[in-house]
Amino acid sequence: MRPNARLGSIPLPHAPRSHSHPPIGGFLKRGFDVLGATIGLILLSPLFVLLALLVKASGPGSIFYGHARVGRSGQSFKCLKFRTMMQDGAGVLAQHFADNPSAAAEWEATRKLQDDPRVTRVGAVLRKLSLDELPQILNILRGDMSIVGPRPVVADELDLYGPAAVYYLKSRPGLTGLWQVSGRNDVSYVSRVAFDTHYVENWSFRTDLSIILRTVPAVLASRGSY
Repeated sequence: MRPNARLGSIPLPHAPRSHSHPPIGGFLKRGFDVLGATIGLILLSPLFVLLALLVKASGPGSIFYGHARVGRSGQSFKCLKFRTMMQDGAGVLAQHFADNPSAAAEWEATRKLQDDPRVTRVGAVLRKLSLDELPQILNILRGDMSIVGPRPVVADELDLYGPAAVYYLKSRPGLTGLWQVSGRNDVSYVSRVAFDTHYVENWSFRTDLSIILRTVPAVLASRGSY
């Protein structure tokens, strides 16, 4: 069965079973996630309020957006973000692809667009600084995500991982990760898969701390973010 056959649980022949493969890092990683996310939520609460007001003023639509992503062992979850797109995003994107075949090819290859017509002005700034992803702190507290790990993917993207999907599925998706601090969208998807595989195969608490420290300058430099 192909990984995009159904979303509730993504079955793969080579995927680890949730009861036999605990997430990498165990109690140490999970404890650090809960502590870090709790502190972050408290310290960043004024920024949360400010960003929520800006998103609300950017146009019609909800403040938050939850998109179905693949989590550990193929379980789907709603990955939270501040809304960065206009309401009729699907229609705008379809028309953009019809008018720009090169954009359709870019989307097919990377699942990203450097010039996305759906993104609002406020949304563009939030994406550039990765501030749209702050609500994922709530995903971390709920256990859907980790502070560090492979960035969450949609079901169709898991096809692009091929046999390496087994490594993605062993870890909770991360708010930041090795790909995040290594160029993000400036690197190929093949490289992204390689980064995720390397991270899971060689996980250590020291690596997590290193990635967290590298995230700050990477975000401030806005490398590969769009």
